[in-house]
Amino acid sequence: MALSGLDIFKKLPKTNCKECGFPTCLAFAMQLAAGKVELGKCPHVSDEAKGALSEASQPPILKVVIGEGDEAFTLGEETVLYRHDRTFVNQSAFAVTINDDISEEEIEKSVSDINDIAYERVGLKLALESICIKNRSGDKDKFIAAIDKVSSLTKKPMILVSADMSALKEAAERFKDLKPLIHAATVDNIGDMANIAKETGCPIAVRGGSFDEIMELTGKLKEDGIRNIVIDLGSRKLKDDLLNQVALRSAAIKKQERSLGYPTIVFADEMTDDPQMEAIIASVFVAKYGSIIVISNSDKHNVYPLLVYRQNIYTDPRRPMQVEEKLYKIGNPDENSPILITTNFSLTYFIISGEIETSKVSAWLLVMNVEGQSVLTA
Repeated sequence: MALSGLDIFKKLPKTNCKECGFPTCLAFAMQLAAGKVELGKCPHVSDEAKGALSEASQPPILKVVIGEGDEAFTLGEETVLYRHDRTFVNQSAFAVTINDDISEEEIEKSVSDINDIAYERVGLKLALESICIKNRSGDKDKFIAAIDKVSSLTKKPMILVSADMSALKEAAERFKDLKPLIHAATVDNIGDMANIAKETGCPIAVRGGSFDEIMELTGKLKEDGIRNIVIDLGSRKLKDDLLNQVALRSAAIKKQERSLGYPTIVFADEMTDDPQMEAIIASVFVAKYGSIIVISNSDKHNVYPLLVYRQNIYTDPRRPMQVEEKLYKIGNPDENSPILITTNFSLTYFIISGEIETSKVSAWLLVMNVEGQSVLTA
């Protein structure tokens, strides 16, 4: 059961030092109880209190890391339903499906296309995070061979999907150092999947047909000391999955229902055969509230709008989007070209640079750092 603000306050040092960013320890305790701040913000909390408050200090949606190394990505740690309340924390990850019943040449082409998706926009890198390998053939050897091939071509984390427990077990044991997400634990195999998670340390996805089933599954994994859990809400229909996503996030944040407080995975690629409709569906779950969104292809005209949209959703609404302070070349300017000066508010930059390009006059655009303010307010 979640602790109240007063219960937490009793275990805090009560110094009212304000170093946590709040005027009093009681105010900090109330925010901690609401899941809007982390216990680590208090510099004077005792080790004894940390132990007692460990669960209360966790965000409503727990942190899960998929993969290893520089390409690993983090999910969860969310504290709000609406980004304007504070901000969304860890952006949705996009995973592209590769089925194990295609040829090696097709796998190589698919992985190459996924690796090639890399854009820079307002100083941030836009890319696809993961590859979802599905055991569509039903053949364990083909599944393992496909995983082996993909892992040799990219360092992007993998999601391994199979209905064959022996295939999942062998894949998890063989590729455990890469920490792939193993999909999925169900009421029929929860014991075996829990053992795989404990033995390999790989994160595990649970799939249930109802919230009661999902709570039962996450509860059993938690009893076994497993915390790296991702929830698959089961439906493959847009309306049902959207309602389930909202209900789950609301229960985790408003009601502090810990058994539902995990990141989610959405299979947009299984909801439609139309790639453009799939991109629309994926965009819905960027906002409401898919942690991993699986899509069927890496076609740039489908992927780029999703990456830009995600970037906009996951910027901090309290901090304007900014571009880098520097001198930009528009066209082919020389020492006789005009110099224009503006602010580093991204919208201003894109409007002005677009106007210069349209004018066909080569120019230098000097962008000044004014903390993202517009021309009128800087």
